[in-house]
Amino acid sequence: MQNKENIFARYHRQMILNGFGKEGQEKLKLGRVLVVGAGGLGCPALLYLVAAGVGSIGIVDHDMVSLSNLHRQVLYSENDIGHPKVSIAAKKLQMMNEMVSIIPYETKLTVSNCLEFFSNYDIILDGSDNFPTRYLINDACVLTGKPLVYGAVSQYDGQVAVFNVNGGVNYRDLFPTPPKDGEVLNCAESGVLGVLPGIIGSMQANETIKLITGIGESLVNRLYTFNALTMQSYDIQISANPLSALLIPPDVESFNQKDYEWECGIATTDLEIDQKQFDKLLSENITVIDVRNLDETPFITSFDHHKIPLPVLQESFDEISGETIVFICQSGKRSLHAAQMFREWSGSEKNIFSLKGGILNYEPLI
Repeated sequence: MQNKENIFARYHRQMILNGFGKEGQEKLKLGRVLVVGAGGLGCPALLYLVAAGVGSIGIVDHDMVSLSNLHRQVLYSENDIGHPKVSIAAKKLQMMNEMVSIIPYETKLTVSNCLEFFSNYDIILDGSDNFPTRYLINDACVLTGKPLVYGAVSQYDGQVAVFNVNGGVNYRDLFPTPPKDGEVLNCAESGVLGVLPGIIGSMQANETIKLITGIGESLVNRLYTFNALTMQSYDIQISANPLSALLIPPDVESFNQKDYEWECGIATTDLEIDQKQFDKLLSENITVIDVRNLDETPFITSFDHHKIPLPVLQESFDEISGETIVFICQSGKRSLHAAQMFREWSGSEKNIFSLKGGILNYEPLI
């Protein structure tokens, strides 16, 4: 029941803060935030935005809860495995605070739905974990004039920034173009300390609350970097990059024609095979090459394979033989790169494949 006594009792500890007060709580109640991604960053951000009393919170995610999520995605439990993240998150968050309106969108964010979603919110919080979505969100924020609260994690390092506020810098001012395929590994390939997304996601929630209420000094035009091993942090000023304006679509029509997966070098090709196709090939005489580092887990015992890490793969091409060759890795990214290199080297366009989604999505190993 949303009466004055309940509101004061719930939010009393922040309402008595100097500079916050009743006015700050009222601003939060009117706030509208869209969180893209209900994963490692999105979970802690959502928890604190809901607890703080942000009035309307949208959640966009198309993924299912998996066992490998649980060490860092603190909204989920073992009983949630196999269920949509967004519906589980919305249900649990609503139980935390009935005063907050939570709107789940169980779908992938794309150019076709992005602008419509963004139109209903004041601030966009990026909890995504891939470059196509990151650049998509940034460009849509610039096009719609929405502030963007950015966060990213890898291994022991995290970053936070606030982009596109009052004509300020955007993500492309910092990183104009996506890295080449294989240059930057995602968390599935490089790993991440479970507590780190909690720290960075909480910082994103903090920056969002500051933007809504107007308190404090925001990370606008600044990039904050944190290392969990050393507990050292620093922030740098970000300047406008002339290249940025040339790369962002100038209007809605141009935006709708943009292919962010292609821009980031991600596309399904005839090199990729799914698990069903891979299982069928395993019954035949094939050569499987694991291009992960030697110490990467899970270790594979369910089928024969050779381990040749990607950094030394090219010098080992002469040693690879067989009628059908399948490259595998953690998520399918490095193995696709390996298959492309080997096809180019061999001059053959047949019987060279990469396992799509990698072994983390290979059911016998889960």
